[in-house]
Amino acid sequence: QENWRAQGIQPYPAFLATAKAASAAGLQLFIHANGDAAMDDVINAVDTLKLPAGHRTIVIHSQVQRPDQLPRYAAMGITPSYFTNHTYFWGDVHRGNFGEERAAHISPIRSAMALGLNASNHSDFIVTPLDPMFILWTSMARTTRSGFVLGSAERLNAWAGLKALTINPAWAYREEGRRGSIEVGKLADFTLLSANPLTTPVARIRGIKVLGTMKEGRFVWETVK
Repeated sequence: QENWRAQGIQPYPAFLATAKAASAAGLQLFIHANGDAAMDDVINAVDTLKLPAGHRTIVIHSQVQRPDQLPRYAAMGITPSYFTNHTYFWGDVHRGNFGEERAAHISPIRSAMALGLNASNHSDFIVTPLDPMFILWTSMARTTRSGFVLGSAERLNAWAGLKALTINPAWAYREEGRRGSIEVGKLADFTLLSANPLTTPVARIRGIKVLGTMKEGRFVWETVK
């Protein structure tokens, strides 16, 4: 409907009270916020609560994000976990609902990283398939179901896309000291892939297969030889 606005699931005073109670208990805040008004509530809550340095508040989805909200995230220590599969599965719908300019800025992961944010990426399974290579592809291609490129300025290169699926999520969970990258002293958790994402053309990224999965230095799954 023309000029329609979404209604929040939780009124701001109730949300603020919940965030205050959680932070007072020493809990890290992980908050689901899809619309820009919901993100305004998160920003205002973090500002009001004066959370301690290094609070690492994570906003799940941060989907319909306005450009002016990203600098506030950066200034206040708020970090987004995006869902770039949105661009493929619902990108064409977003163009119709929000217009080209707003739709192009959905899941602005490259802009977030440019501001120094450790933005991560996720699948929201079972809403979309649990397929890391497909997620990587959507962050790099930002192509809709119809083949339209939605926000070319927000496309990631392969290295940044991989960081959003590995190193940055580990940081979000305060586990960067033991997982997220292959380094001495960290858990030997990784996958063996059928091709190198760093050298594979974007169009073929989602065709990369997992050949084996290693957990703490031991293969726990391998393809049948």
